[in-house]
This record gives sequence, structure tokens and C-alpha cells, in this order.
Amino acid sequence: MFKNVQTAPADPILGLTETFKADSNPDKINLSVGVYKDATGQTPVLESVKEAERRIVEQEDSKGYLPMTGEPIYCTRVQELIFGEDHEIISEKRAATAQCPGGTGALRVVGDYMHTLHPDAVLWLSDPTWANHNTIFAAAGVKCEKYQYRDPKTNGLDFDAMYESIKKIPQGDVILLHGCCHNPTGIDPTPEQWSKIGDLLAKQGVVPLVDFAYQGLADGIEDDRAGLLELTKKVKQMVVCSSFSKNFGLYRERTGALTVVAENQEQAARVMSQVKLRIRYNYSNPPSHGGQIVATVLSDKELRAKWVEEVAEIRDRINEMRHLFVKTLKEKGVEQDFSSIIEQRGMFSFSGLTKEQVDRLREEYSIYIVGSGRINVAGMTPDNMDRLCEAIKAVI
Repeated sequence: MFKNVQTAPADPILGLTETFKADSNPDKINLSVGVYKDATGQTPVLESVKEAERRIVEQEDSKGYLPMTGEPIYCTRVQELIFGEDHEIISEKRAATAQCPGGTGALRVVGDYMHTLHPDAVLWLSDPTWANHNTIFAAAGVKCEKYQYRDPKTNGLDFDAMYESIKKIPQGDVILLHGCCHNPTGIDPTPEQWSKIGDLLAKQGVVPLVDFAYQGLADGIEDDRAGLLELTKKVKQMVVCSSFSKNFGLYRERTGALTVVAENQEQAARVMSQVKLRIRYNYSNPPSHGGQIVATVLSDKELRAKWVEEVAEIRDRINEMRHLFVKTLKEKGVEQDFSSIIEQRGMFSFSGLTKEQVDRLREEYSIYIVGSGRINVAGMTPDNMDRLCEAIKAVI
């Protein structure tokens, strides 16, 4: 069986991390994988998370299986976080949520659902999008197409082109939208643009799938709902995939959720019954620990306040690095305009660096960036900024 098996190509992002770890250069810099680093270059455990874990360990009395959709209290808190506690979707019970192993797990369940229940539906992805979107849905047997998004001339959103692309999407298809902190560009629509997108999707009969992986890292926990809430005013059906890897720092706990929004409670329950079948043959039920942490923090007033404060610190540090990066490049006499990076949000930005420049940064300076030029701003620190900008100046 295994005799003629060929070595698989390395993952374009995680494979870079493996190469980075093997690099012996003590001054190496990793700006590839999407993991937050503090000013010392470490991925910290949030204090709110540590306190929640202490309580969980003291109170936990079973390691029995969770239900297929996870802990009910977790699912309730997820809905409150993404929509707001008083939203009519919650009061009218139009949403149903399943706890999933990370945002990736949630997306794969959506892919299996689409492939089985809506085999003719095409999923439309932004150009560009997170590289793993393509592979997740291809593995699920879902056909994907692209809609326009980024303007390469301005390194900003080409909203007119995006709008015209969406106009061409047939009724019954699905469009994947990034709720905030678009990965890989860091470019988001304004609330007014979100409203226009919602109007168009309602008119076209296109269902939005919102990948909501970075809530809190753009402008704030509540502010980052703006685009999603504009959509809820326009469309009656959608799917939201949440992740708590970034805003809770729960990378290794694989904590995410899939939320179905339907026209009424009965419809939501029917769809979730089909989602549960997809969960059953994928992983049966979700892991518990990360979900317990999120539910514990969001259920306690003081812990939640501490968490909001810690997310703000993460967001502020990332934005400080954006400004310092642009400032340092200018000080070093780099003529290429990187100022658009200041306007972008979240952990990632499209740098505008070419594949050849990225290769030189890795080979000559041990600086690791994804081939597309996407950089993880959170990998920058005050200590490595000077060397990073000197290297970029050298390759451009």
C-alpha cells in the first residue's frame, strides 16, 4: 500500500514554520504563521484564561463526552458575543450553534453540509483569501470561484470591482466574507459598504458565510460586529464560523463554533440536525477544555472585563507595530509606499513584496514571509524592527 506513496508538498504557511525552526540563525524572524507574539516574541497565555482554567480544574468532575454540538452554555455565549445579547436573532431563537474544533473545523463542517445538501451551490471566495479556504472546501468536494477584492494599485479595497463581482453570483450560491481583519490583506469594508453588500446579497438570493476569526483585533469586541450586524439587517439566512484562537490565545485548544441563522426557530433546528450528522462522521463531538475557558470567561463579569482589556492590549500592540514599521522604512530611505499598512486591521497585511523579494528575505536574511507577501504584523517587535526594515530595503 505505501510503496509508491510520494512525499506531499509542505503546507505554504505551516511548512515555513518548520523551515524556520530548523534555521540556525539566532536573528531569524518569523512573519508567516498566524500566531500572536508579544513584545518579547512570546505567545502568552492570557491572565483571564489562566484564572478560568484554575476554576475549571477545581470544579471539573467528569471527562465524559460532550453533546455533538458541545456545551449549551458555550453556544449561548458565542451567540451573545457575535450578535450582542439583545439581538432579535437571539430573542427569536433564529440561530443554532455548534461548538467545533477551531474555525477550521467549523469551515469543514460547512463544506460537508454544502456538498451533501446543496451539491450544485458554488462557494465564492475573495481574491485573495486565506490559503486554507481553498483546500478545506476542495477536500469537502465544494466548487469554489473568486470575486474581486483587493486593488493592487492602492493596496486597498476595490469596492466597485467587488460589488460588480457579487452582482454576477447566481441565486443559491454562497459567498464567504471575512467578518473583520481580512486574511491575508487586513482590508475591510466600511459599515456603509457592508450595508450595500447586504442589500445586494438579499436581492441576488446569495447566502453569506462569514468567517469571523478575529473579533476584537480590528477596533474592539463590539465594534468588530459592525459588518456582520449590517448583514443581519438585510438577509434572513447566513452561517457564521467563529474562532477563539486569536482573541483568546487558544491556538492549541482548537476552539471554534458554527452558527446557523435561519428565518425562524424551526428552520434553524432542521438545519442544525443536518449539521450534527456532518459532525458525527467527522469527529463525533468537540473537545471540551477550550470551550469551557471561553464560557467561563464570558459568563463572569470581572473575567470578561479583564479579557476585553487584554484583547485591547493585543490590538494596540499590533497597531503600534504597523506604525513603527512604516515609520522605520521611511527613516531608512525606502521609497516604496507602505503607508496603506497603517490603515489595515488585524494581524495580517499584504506588504506588496514580490515572490522573488520574499525568497531573498528568507535565503539571505532568515526572514520568513508567505510567498504572497502576506506578513504577520504581530511577529514584529521593537527589537527586530530595525533588522527587518534594513533587509526589506536591501531586497527592494
